[in-house]
Amino acid sequence: MANSPAVLKAWLELSGALNQGTLPAAVRQRLALSTAEYNRCSYCRCAHTFLAKNIAKLDQAEIGRARDAASNDAHVDAILRLSDAILRGRGSVAKQDIDDARNAGVTDAEIAEIIANIALNVLTNYFNVFVGSENEYPELVTPRS
Repeated sequence: MANSPAVLKAWLELSGALNQGTLPAAVRQRLALSTAEYNRCSYCRCAHTFLAKNIAKLDQAEIGRARDAASNDAHVDAILRLSDAILRGRGSVAKQDIDDARNAGVTDAEIAEIIANIALNVLTNYFNVFVGSENEYPELVTPRS
């Protein structure tokens, strides 16, 4: 990203803006984990496992569930399931997926931020996979749900 000031600026500004959004850091870390898992980005999976554990203070079981787009918290679970549907459908989702999320209390602002977090995480996943980023984070073994 550093090879293009415009790309680096876009990433920094989107990341900063989402940090000020409605989704708390622990939810954003879960979204990053599930997206990294889907995109098979080991660098991002390890980095966000570290951040989820040490910054967002998620336990190992919840980190493992997030990798599978799930959570013990019903609202967060609905967010992750919708994110997974959007990601797997490349933006196209069934009306039932949206209805399920809304019935679980997911707001329009949260839906907008889910999509923006997907875009942010796909950007970093693709960059890291493309360039084969050397992993500076420990390979933490996290049990899956």
